[in-house]
Formats: sequence, C-alpha cells, structure tokens
Amino acid sequence: MATRIVSQVQDEIHLTDAENRLCNLLDEFTRHLKEEQGIVTACRINGGWVRDKLLGIDSNDVDICLADMMGVPFVERFMTFLSEKKHLPVNKVTKIESNPDQSKHLETARTTLFDIDLDFVNLRSEEYAEHSRIPTEVKFGTPLEDALRRDLTINALFYNIHTRSVEDHTEKGLDDLRNGIIRTPLPPLQTFRDDPLRVIRCIRFASRLGFEMTLELLNAARDQGIQEALSLKISRERVGEELDKMMKGVEPLRAIQIIHDLSLYHSIFHVPADIISVASAAVAAPELSLTACTILYNLLSPPSPETQKPVTRLHPDPPYSYARFFLAASLFPFAGITYKDHKQKVHPLVEAVIREGLKLGNKNYYLDGIQALYDSAAMIKGLSLDEDRFKKGSERVAIGLLLRHTKVHKPASGSHWASSLLFSLVCELVPLGHGEEADKCIQRYNAFVSRVEELGVDKLVDAKPLLNGNEVISVVGGKPGPHTAVILAKVVEWQLEHPEGGKDACISWLTEEHSSGRFNVQELVESTSAAKRVQVDSRGGSKKAKRSPQ
Repeated sequence: MATRIVSQVQDEIHLTDAENRLCNLLDEFTRHLKEEQGIVTACRINGGWVRDKLLGIDSNDVDICLADMMGVPFVERFMTFLSEKKHLPVNKVTKIESNPDQSKHLETARTTLFDIDLDFVNLRSEEYAEHSRIPTEVKFGTPLEDALRRDLTINALFYNIHTRSVEDHTEKGLDDLRNGIIRTPLPPLQTFRDDPLRVIRCIRFASRLGFEMTLELLNAARDQGIQEALSLKISRERVGEELDKMMKGVEPLRAIQIIHDLSLYHSIFHVPADIISVASAAVAAPELSLTACTILYNLLSPPSPETQKPVTRLHPDPPYSYARFFLAASLFPFAGITYKDHKQKVHPLVEAVIREGLKLGNKNYYLDGIQALYDSAAMIKGLSLDEDRFKKGSERVAIGLLLRHTKVHKPASGSHWASSLLFSLVCELVPLGHGEEADKCIQRYNAFVSRVEELGVDKLVDAKPLLNGNEVISVVGGKPGPHTAVILAKVVEWQLEHPEGGKDACISWLTEEHSSGRFNVQELVESTSAAKRVQVDSRGGSKKAKRSPQ
C-alpha cells in the first residue's frame, strides 16, 4: 500500500490575487469578443494547475483551453484588449508550433501576465491510428471529448473561469483525487495503445502523489504489446524526460518499485540492439536496480536507533544531485559492462543507456557524473583503514590523496568525495544483502569517515597548492616543464601532512629537500620527458610515443 504524500483535497480552489485578476480579465474579454466581434468562446484552466490547486499546491503554470477558437488569435486579441482598453503592460506572444514527436499536437500560444506563465490551446478531440501515437485527426472538441483524451482522470479536471467552478466531465476525477487513485478516463488498454508514453506518466504521478493504480490499469501496463510499443514507438527523449521528472520527485524509489512491479525495466532503460549485441557481458537482473535504490534510500534517510548512519554528510550541490544518485543506482544492472563502437573504442554500457536509451546527455551531470560515480566506486571498493595504503607512510596523506583524486572529488563535474563514498558503499552493499557482512561493510565506511573528520583532512580536499609553478622553479632552479607538476604534487602531500604550515614553511621545506638532494631535478626532468623521446619501432622506423598518464 502506497503512502499518500499529498494533503487532503480541498473543497474549492482558492485563487491568489494575481490569478483572480487574470480570471476577471479573461471573463471580461470573452464578453468583449462576443459583443464587439461576434466571437463566442469560453476559457477553462485545465490539467495540472487544477489538480495541484485542489491539493493545496501552488502552481505558476496555467494552461487555458478555449472553446471553438485557436490559441494564437485569441491571445493576440487579448493582448490588444489589455493594452488599449485596460492600459496594462503586455508581454510578447510566442507561437509554439505543433510537434507530435514531442507530444505537441496543436499549436500553442504562450505569454506571461502578472508573473503567471500562460499557455492557450483549443479544446480538442483526437483519433489515433493503430501503430502510431501521433493523432490521425485533431479537431475542435467539447469539454467532455477533451477530458476523455487525457492521460488520467485527475489530470482531466477543468476550472471554469466564468462560473469559478471545478468541472469533472469524466465524473471520476474528483473522487480519484480524494481517494488517491490513478485511473485513465477511457479503458487503460485503449489509452495506452493511443499513446504508450502514458504508462510512464501513470508511474510518475503514482510515485509523486503516493496514489494507487487501478487493477485494470496495472494489467494493461503489463500487456506485452504495450511494453513493446513503449520500447519501439516512443521517442527516447520523451521517456528520458519522464524518468528525469521521477528521479527529481519526492519518491524516486517508489517510481523504481513500480517499474519493477510492472516488469517495465528493459522497456524504459532501453539499449539499442546494435550496442547490446556487442556488450562485454549480459545485463544483470533488473531486480538489482531496485536493490540498489532501496539501499541508497535507506542510507539517505534520517538515522534511527535501529539503523546506523553510514556516511555523516552528503554534499548537496549541485542541484538535483539526489536525482543523479537515484538514476545511477537504477542503472546498477549495467555497471561494469562495456561495449566497442565502430572505431573499436571501449565505452561503459551505463553511458549508452543514458545517451542513447534515455537521451538525457549531461543534463544534471547525468552522462559524466553517473559514470564518474561508478568509476570512483571501483577505485574505493573495499575501503578500510586497515588497507596497506593507509598503513604505509603517512595515514593522513594517503587519506587526503584518495579524497582529492579526480575520480573521487571533482566539483566542476558534480562529484564530491562524500557522495563518492556513499555511492561506493551502495555498490558494495548490493550483493551483501542484510546481515553480518553488510553491517561490517557499513562499519568500515563509518570508521573511515570518522577518521577523515578526526584528522581534519576533509578541510583540505579543495585546497590549492601553497606554491605555484613559478615559485617552485625559483626554489629548485631550471625551467618549467612536466617535472613541475610532480614537484607540485609533493607540495600538496606536504600540505596534507602539515595542515598548519604556511607558504614560508613550505618554501623552507622545499629548499631543504632540494639542497639535500632528496629532490633530484635532473632525474625528474629526464623521467617526465621520457614520454616525448623518439622511440624506434620494431621495423627500424621512428615515432613519437604518447605521454604516459600522470
């Protein structure tokens, strides 16, 4: 049973002052049109604004449906009326052309008034061909016809601007809103055949609001034909857009649970056949997606006496980092699998899902940031203060270098050391389940984070070297070159070991290292320049070697 997220439904819609002014002006203008130009129309606010207002949620996006009139001519006349008759400042009217591939089946007139974003379209009815989600016929419709073509009954409500009342033409929308029900206005199989994307929209609203889907809807969503159509007929951009909204919502875990329950994982997280056919391994069981997301959710939840808090802090920036983490966790079945493109270059399969299957690109650091999380997890895996790297030499330097590593901490691409540790922990816990081994794993990470804070290394993660390249060269002599970076890395190590040390102390240390011979500049120059030397190949020719990664 889902936990209802939204508050109780209000009996009536309460308008803000700006909304009230808007409705008054629209009502007056429609009367003006009839009296002065003989044009009869009516204005109804529809969809999400009505639903959200009844749930007590403010909305700044207002979609207005017009009876027997297109949006652009109505708004152009409305702007003229406001300017000439009411002497109000008006904004530009933008015409949004119809674009069926992006679910824009009619042209839309867009403008703003009183800081409210307004879209104007006409009431319509639609007819679909069997194998296309693009309507074969769109025409002026009645309020009932317009309501019946919508995805959900709770999204088919109207607010009549003239009567100031809510209209429920499906006769189910208000009851479904009160009872927390996700239902389609028409039989769900018909609704999904008309537009399979509506399956994903049902999931999004069920997870966002904590509503339950009807049994008939659940069965229709599991229909093999519908699931195949979802994979093949719907543009991947639209699928990605809906999934992105789920991940940014209040309950991304609930969305993944529903996707799992409906066996829709491979229809949504789709990989083109030409890529999946050359993958290095088979995709793991979809259930691991739900496991990873559940673990992530538990780790992010406030601690309780019955649970351990594995990581003390999750860096909140940049915006939508939680969405990135949940999308990354949902892709766990693809982790560690690669494929080769036509140039035989190796790519992670996770990237293919994001780039080709969901068309999300680097939005919210998805493309770069999610693979970075998996790369850092592979590097951090098995994290323990008992590792040799923390036992040999300086512990604080070893910890500091790990946290400063670009795979672990790179704020410019949305990566932070604390979130990298968190995601690495998620990846380690997935195969462990619940029990003693999982508890030990959490304890290892807890101990590491505690040690980081105890040593204060977290305060040095973003610290720049105390000396720049020119200052290093002024101490050790010679000319700047690749070896300068090696010395600067040593400067950073000194800073990690001496957190209270200042620039003068660092210069004194470097001077001593150089004069004592512990820094042999000539050897550094030779070793770092080796990559530039000409190598003789086996055929007696010559070529320049690529520089080895530092």
